[in-house]
Amino acid sequence: ILASILSLIIYWLIRDRYRVRNLNGKHVFITGCDTGLGHSLAKWLDKKGFCVIAACTTGKGSQELQSCSSLSLKTVNLNLADSNSIARAVEFVTEQTAGKGLFGLVSNAEGTAPVGPTDWLRIEDFRSVLDVSLLGLIEITLKLLPLLKKAEGRVVNLINAKSLMAFVGGGYSLSKWGMEAFSDTLRREMQHFGVKVSIVEHGFFKAEVVNSDIIEKYLFKLWNRLTPEIRDSYGEKYF
Repeated sequence: ILASILSLIIYWLIRDRYRVRNLNGKHVFITGCDTGLGHSLAKWLDKKGFCVIAACTTGKGSQELQSCSSLSLKTVNLNLADSNSIARAVEFVTEQTAGKGLFGLVSNAEGTAPVGPTDWLRIEDFRSVLDVSLLGLIEITLKLLPLLKKAEGRVVNLINAKSLMAFVGGGYSLSKWGMEAFSDTLRREMQHFGVKVSIVEHGFFKAEVVNSDIIEKYLFKLWNRLTPEIRDSYGEKYF
């Protein structure tokens, strides 16, 4: 038993000392780079010497990122709820990698999630989140797998740790649990091709998505559109 434990500790120490070498020419594609974690990661990898391709949802996000990065960092517009936009982004990544394959895909984008009791929601409220945070992520991953297999690269899916607990109604937790299942299945399947798949479960960040004003705005919007019957069943005190 002691020998097994010591062997495991030695393996961990050796594994954790490993660093990626020859960063120049290695392409990494990151989604959700307008602000927050994706934005910071794109700048950090750019400084490390990776060839970063950053996907932003707005022109403003692209301009702000390019203004504080090297000339090697490229940006592309991406709407994960739109298959045509995904296809254009994949074509851009294919052109940029120029036959080398894709070293890394980091999925970070999140759909806007109404927060409130399930009884207050409509099916489009679920779709607005799932189309971006789950189905969009799956679609762009599938389309980039040939490039990832060619480079024996890696997929890293960033998931908020609150995905481990379904404490609010809507599609947010559904999308995160779906990402966990998709990632775990893909991880086993891609081992044969030398592609690594990882989940990084991060905590809360001081960002717009957790702003209490936005959450309150959503609550008022949901409450005001309820039918009188449903509103009466909850009552003003509950609200």
